[in-house]
Amino acid sequence: MEAEDGAGGLALLRGGRAVDLLVADVGLPGGMNGRQLADAARQDQPALKVLLITGYAEAAVLGPDRAEARMELLTKPFRLAELLRRVERLLG
Repeated sequence: MEAEDGAGGLALLRGGRAVDLLVADVGLPGGMNGRQLADAARQDQPALKVLLITGYAEAAVLGPDRAEARMELLTKPFRLAELLRRVERLLG
């Protein structure tokens, strides 16, 4: 599934289809960032695995909360092999 912004992504996640992994850029258009999307989605699906992608420093994205269980942050630029490794690790 794919959405153009955070609100659209949240609507898809709440649409009843099973989702194993949420992959979202932190810098989403439309007012909701990727971390906010992940937090909102986990209210409905606490075990949801999340991969956030960003060009910002980790501390700027995660803040004092840091990453949670089943959540990883991948910073840009990255190689496709690293993206695949992270997805496999989260889903494995």
